[in-house]
Amino acid sequence: MRRLEALSNTIFGVAMTLLAYDLPKASRFASAPAWRDLANAYAQPVIALMISFIVAGVFWLSHHRRLIFAPEGSRGQVFLNLIFLLSIVMLPVTNGLYGAYRLDSVVAVSYGSHLTIIAGLNALLWILALRDHRNPELLATAIFPVFACVFATVLAIVAPSVAQFTWRLAFGAPLAGWWAARRWPPRAN
Repeated sequence: MRRLEALSNTIFGVAMTLLAYDLPKASRFASAPAWRDLANAYAQPVIALMISFIVAGVFWLSHHRRLIFAPEGSRGQVFLNLIFLLSIVMLPVTNGLYGAYRLDSVVAVSYGSHLTIIAGLNALLWILALRDHRNPELLATAIFPVFACVFATVLAIVAPSVAQFTWRLAFGAPLAGWWAARRWPPRAN
């Protein structure tokens, strides 16, 4: 798992850096741009980059926390981790589309589906890591983003302009974990 951790650091770092690849280049402008030109060229791509960068950062933190919590894993868990990392590698692709066409339903649903896959794989890995432990806080924190992403993706089908604000619901995961810990406290041995 230590080698997987080193690989994941590299993959997350490269993917998070490549998020900026689709930002408009200065050569797009024939002369020095006005403020309005800059806003028109950069607003949507920068917003998408910030959302995806924060999402990737949160999943990177979760991934490392999980590897610390469960420092050993089966061959199947390592393979599932590699699939999870593949979903992170693909984030710059859907981010580029979302940055350019975030109000298009097909693109918003594609982006949301991708975020749902990432959240789902992360949750599955946490479920495997927690299978011998009763920790409702960590479980709720891992599962909550899946529901938030599914909700935002379904909303993107009919209202992509509203869905762009609902991805943030996934950041309520710590609150869901806090609530679960209070609702189902650990049993005394």
